[in-house]
Amino acid sequence: MNDAARKNEDLIRKFTWEIATAGVHLERLHDFWAQKLGITGPQWRILMALVDLDRANGVPVNAVATMLHVDSSFVTTQSKRLEKKGFLRRKPSADDARVVQMSITDKTQKQLAALAEQQDALNEFVFLEFNDPEFSSFINKIASINDRLKKAHGKLALEL
Repeated sequence: MNDAARKNEDLIRKFTWEIATAGVHLERLHDFWAQKLGITGPQWRILMALVDLDRANGVPVNAVATMLHVDSSFVTTQSKRLEKKGFLRRKPSADDARVVQMSITDKTQKQLAALAEQQDALNEFVFLEFNDPEFSSFINKIASINDRLKKAHGKLALEL
């Protein structure tokens, strides 16, 4: 292996570790915010997925499961717990009664609004070095890498 290839391999390995470490830190932050609401980290992520995906009609369980890379049965179980605590609503879809649409409640919106100032300050600290165009470009590059990683996983799965 030549020096350029070795350096590239070292960079890829470093990138992989940095991304994995960032994932761990993000999960810890999610756990922190969840604790403030009296829920679990995975439940927090379900609520955040609903905030991101809901366009006023609710979000199907399978869309949340896809976004979180978990099984639909997990989202179903956790969403029922969140519903009992008053954090979200679950209702059958008007188009297909087999599909459950979920949305956050007014209670949840108020609790998230109460955390917003603290979250904004934290986000400003974490992402201090990015301006909007740089941040958008960075996000697009990470999304592109994620897409290729998904395809690479599919190729490896076919080989096995």
